[in-house]
This record gives sequence, structure tokens and C-alpha cells, in this order.
Amino acid sequence: MSAPLPPVLSAEDRAALEAGIAQFNDGLFFECHDTLEELWSGLRGPSRGFLQGLIQVAVGFYHLGNGNRAGATTLLRRALGRLERYPDGYAGVALAPLLEALREWLGALESQAPTPARPPRIEAATGAAG
Repeated sequence: MSAPLPPVLSAEDRAALEAGIAQFNDGLFFECHDTLEELWSGLRGPSRGFLQGLIQVAVGFYHLGNGNRAGATTLLRRALGRLERYPDGYAGVALAPLLEALREWLGALESQAPTPARPPRIEAATGAAG
């Protein structure tokens, strides 16, 4: 399977992506979902699936914050499966550490073990284009 094409994001789209990521990193998961969903609804092509994966991560952590471990587990599993299709640095996002963190969270959720102390952060990829 070939790697998804690099995203084509306008300056406005990129600003929305950055705003959604900042909201996620501030623990504003519902707001992140809203911001990214608005961006997602106007996109076509491979970047649409990428944004959907990030939205699923946000909603998963929103569910977790409301005590819905089953819903969080389902959404984080879907997000992981979707985001694994993209190369590290896609849309300027450091995916490798996010994917590693999602695997750790899923392992804890699926085994009923305690989860990590804090949700992961979504970081910018260093030197990544896109």
C-alpha cells in the first residue's frame, strides 16, 4: 500500500489544525473535536482520514474524562488504526510518539489496568514538510 499523498492545506486550514491541536494539548477535547470537525468537513482526499483519526483521539479522551472507558477504548482503537496509515510528520504532526502513546493507553484500557497519568500531547514534527 502506498503512503498517502501529502496534505494540501490552505493557511486557514493549517491555522485550524494548529488551533485544534493546541486545544487537545490543553485538555479541551470537546473543543478540539469541534475545531477539527469543522476543518474535516471541508476537506477531501487523504488528509480527510488523517483529520478523522485526530478527531477520534480527541473524542476518545473526552469519553475517558466522562468515565466512559468502553467508548474511549473503541474510539482510540479506531483512531490508532486510521492514523497508522500515515507517515510520521504527516501534516507537520509527530505521529510516532502519538501512536506509541495511544498503544500504551489502549493496553491499559483493554487490560483494565490504570491508565497513564496524563493524556498524550500532539507535537509538531521537527523538520517535516506538509
